[in-house]
Amino acid sequence: MTLATPQQGSITTPYQGYVYAYPHKTAYRPLRPEPSLADVWADEDRRALFLYLHVPFCEMRCGFCNLFTRTGAPEELTGAYLDALERQAAAVTDALGGDAAFATAAFGGGTPTYLTAPELERLCDVAARFADLPAIPLGVETSPATATTDRLTVLRDRGTTRVSIGVQSFLDDEARAAVRPQKRAEVEAALDRIRAVGFPVLNIDLIYGIDGQTPATWLHSLDAALAWKPEELYLYPLYVRPLTGLGRRARDWDDQRLELYRIGRDHLIGHGYEQVSMRMFRLPGGAGGGTEYCCQTDGMIGLGCGARSYTSSLHYSFEYAVGASQVRGIIDDYVRERDFGTARVGFTLDDGERRRRHLLQSLLQAEGLDRAAYRARFGADAAADFAADLRAFGERGWLDRDDDVIRLTPDGLAHSDAVGPALFSGGVRALMAAYEAR
Repeated sequence: MTLATPQQGSITTPYQGYVYAYPHKTAYRPLRPEPSLADVWADEDRRALFLYLHVPFCEMRCGFCNLFTRTGAPEELTGAYLDALERQAAAVTDALGGDAAFATAAFGGGTPTYLTAPELERLCDVAARFADLPAIPLGVETSPATATTDRLTVLRDRGTTRVSIGVQSFLDDEARAAVRPQKRAEVEAALDRIRAVGFPVLNIDLIYGIDGQTPATWLHSLDAALAWKPEELYLYPLYVRPLTGLGRRARDWDDQRLELYRIGRDHLIGHGYEQVSMRMFRLPGGAGGGTEYCCQTDGMIGLGCGARSYTSSLHYSFEYAVGASQVRGIIDDYVRERDFGTARVGFTLDDGERRRRHLLQSLLQAEGLDRAAYRARFGADAAADFAADLRAFGERGWLDRDDDVIRLTPDGLAHSDAVGPALFSGGVRALMAAYEAR
C-alpha cells in the first residue's frame, strides 16, 4: 500500500520551521461532540505514560519565540493557574482510573521557573498526583534570570534529573539581536548555580543564524558552552515567524544557517558528542537523564492550557495562539474553567496518519526508522507505504536504506526542516493552511 498525498514529495526550502510534533497544533480543530476523557483513555495502554506540565509564563518574550506564553504574569494569576492545574489534574486522574503508570515527566513552557520556589512546590505536588517524581526521570526548562538557587533546590529535592537552559548566545550583542537582552555574566552565574545545586544532566540551548553572527562568533558560543561540560546541547536555527518580535526583520539566512549548522555539528562531534537528531547532541552514556519520550508508542498526559495529550488515535489540547492578547484570553478562560472532563480541541489520527507520524518522527532521529518495528506495528513495509516520499529524498542524496533501517544521510539530517514538512499529509496541510494565526 502506498499512502498517497497531494503534493507528494514536495520539498521547497531547506528551512521551513521546526517539526517537533505531528500533526502540528494548527491542524487541531474543536471536537464535536467533546469526548469524555474517560472514553478517550478507556482502551489505551497506560503502563508507561509521559507526564507533561505546561507553565505558560515568561519574564519576557524573546524575539524569535512563537510559543504559547505570556509575560509579566502577576502572582494572583500564577496562583489561579496552579488552582486550575489542580482541578484539571483531579479530572484527569479520575478519567485514567487507578492503573495508569508514568515512565517519565517534564515541566515546560513558557518558563516553569518563572514560578516562585513555593509555587514550584505546588507544581511538583500536582505532578506527584500521577507519579512518584524521585522514582522517574524529570526534565525542567529554565532561563538565566529565573534559575535561582531556591527554585533549583526545590526542583532537585523533588527529583529533577535534567535541567535545560536557553542561553542562545554567549555574546551580549547577539543576544540583543535575537531580542534576548541578557548579559553573559547573568548566564554564567545561572550555569554556576545549576552545577552547584547538582543535576545529573545539564542541557544548553544555542541558536545559530542570528543577525550579525559569523562562523567565528558561533564557535565562540559553542566553546563557551562546552566549558560547562553539558551532558546535552541543542542547536536551533533562528527562524523568523509570524507574530514574533523578529517577524518584521525577515532575511534569507538559509545558506548561512546551513553553514553554521555544519560548523556546530562537526565541532560538537569533534568534542565527543553524539548526534541524536538535527538539533540534539549528547555525551555518550548520558541517555538524557532518562527523559526521552518514545514518540511512536508512548501515551502522553499534558496538563495546562498549552499542553498536548496524545493517545494512539487522538491528539488533543486547548486553543492555540501566539499573539499576546489572544494568549491572555485563553489563559484567563483556563483559570476560570471548572470542568476538565472532556477533550476540547484535537486531531483524530486514522491508520494512514499513524503510519505517517511513525515515519516522520523516526526519520528525524539520527538512528532512523527500524523497518522490523514498523512492520510489527503496521503489518507492512515503510518503504512500500511511502515509496514516493522516500524516492524524492533519495534523489537528493538525503536517504540511506538497507534491509533493517531507513535513515537520513548526514546531509539529509541537515535538511530535517524540509524533510518534515514534505511528509505532512494533504489533509494536515489543508488544515494548517486554513488556520489563521492569531
